[in-house]
Amino acid sequence: MSTVFAEAPAVGAPTLARPEVIETIAEYSQALDAVRLSGRTVGIVPTMGALHAGHRSLIERAAAECDVVAVSVFVNPTQFGDPSDLANYPRTLDADLSTIASSGGRIVFAPSVAEMYPDPPGVAQTTVSVPALSARWEGRSRPGHFDGVATVVVKLFSAAGRCRAYFGEKDFQQLALVTRLARDLALPTEVVGCPTVRDPDGLALSSRNARLDPDQRRAALALWRSLRAGAERWAEGADPVEVEASMAEVASLEPLVDLDYAALVTAEDLEPVRSPDPNRPLRLIVAATVGPVRLIDNLDPRPGR
Repeated sequence: MSTVFAEAPAVGAPTLARPEVIETIAEYSQALDAVRLSGRTVGIVPTMGALHAGHRSLIERAAAECDVVAVSVFVNPTQFGDPSDLANYPRTLDADLSTIASSGGRIVFAPSVAEMYPDPPGVAQTTVSVPALSARWEGRSRPGHFDGVATVVVKLFSAAGRCRAYFGEKDFQQLALVTRLARDLALPTEVVGCPTVRDPDGLALSSRNARLDPDQRRAALALWRSLRAGAERWAEGADPVEVEASMAEVASLEPLVDLDYAALVTAEDLEPVRSPDPNRPLRLIVAATVGPVRLIDNLDPRPGR
């Protein structure tokens, strides 16, 4: 099911050296160029900070597969439609540096908004769009969000140069969009999707979970139950309409959950499935608002995935 359940941090783990923190694009590019010139490989993990065990798993995989890992920590204003959402997004750089160091990260790129969007500060004068993957689902509910994602990702990939870039499957539409973007623009970046990390009860890890109170946290589990119900119906041979109806019904049983969508889509382009092709991977996707927080989740419906 492309799922990893979070483990408790090791007690008494050694304290590692603080990673090198770089704040300018020029210095970041120079540092990673120097790594490649020395014959070593580069892995990058783009984040917005507030790191949790899901991010840790990305950094650890990058460290296992690449010689030097760079983690970007940048709360990107152009992907937020709601100013309050941007203002409330957690910023925990000191704690993030400890997580990065203990996970194998060596370099941290932590630019200011003015460094990434200098003229005028915070506004992207040139934007990148992937319309085929932005129109539905999160793109419909959050207009402009994916243009902001695509634009900052191109900037981060361009600054990093040739590398492998690690993204979590939890943000599945984002992963599909970034993969398509790198391919279509012939960027020297190999995009690597990594399994969703979950709490033991199944809730997908997200920096936004910290904003849930205990009752909302319990209610948020309805998204995981919805996905599992859809996977069970699919395994039983139900058609896509029945699968989606089952998902929506399970989510609607939780009064604190305001469901946006529950759908069965193709994994590559997130098109709605009506006549399944056994050769095309599929994905169950769900989004809902719980209290003040918008949550998303997804699951491969194939048994054992």
